[in-house]
Amino acid sequence: MAHLGLGEVRWIPAGNPPHRGLPQVTAAQRLRMVQMATADNPRFSVDPAEVDSQAPSYTVLTLERLRREFGGGRPLVLLVGADAFAGLSSWHRWIDIFAFAHVAVSHRPGFPVEVSSLPPALAEQFRQRRLLAVDALKTAPAGGIVSFAMTQLAISATQIRLLIANGKSARYLLPDAVLDYISSHSLYRNP
Repeated sequence: MAHLGLGEVRWIPAGNPPHRGLPQVTAAQRLRMVQMATADNPRFSVDPAEVDSQAPSYTVLTLERLRREFGGGRPLVLLVGADAFAGLSSWHRWIDIFAFAHVAVSHRPGFPVEVSSLPPALAEQFRQRRLLAVDALKTAPAGGIVSFAMTQLAISATQIRLLIANGKSARYLLPDAVLDYISSHSLYRNP
């Protein structure tokens, strides 16, 4: 938030993620865990709209909805990791995403986005839309791409689910309230 100059971050759990297999827990349970994980930060909000929908959770449709909510003049920024960004051209109506929001790509320090490793169509969009300064995010409501280094923790959702499934501790990898919720609802356990 500080690096990009964002006033808030809205977390939007996918109700029906089209790029993944069937989630192990319900959309409502995932929503509740995100609410608990973000509750202590007043600059975070959680949007349940995708969880309440039976339609596939396509990012472009979410951004269309947010653009209607916030109007055409307010800058919106979609935050994605470098790995997700590398697959952006496989997303539903991916090119339309730029009509609704900027895209901010986080990468590990010392490992910037390599244009040569991107699919050709995405590489071309990256070259055309790249913003060299994060302040440029405020000059237009959508359309730019900015990349930024972010120290990432070696924590993955897959790793956490595997630990829990095998009866091992995931302490310090998730907030205690989320771990308590997972335990009390017997989530992610092997049958």
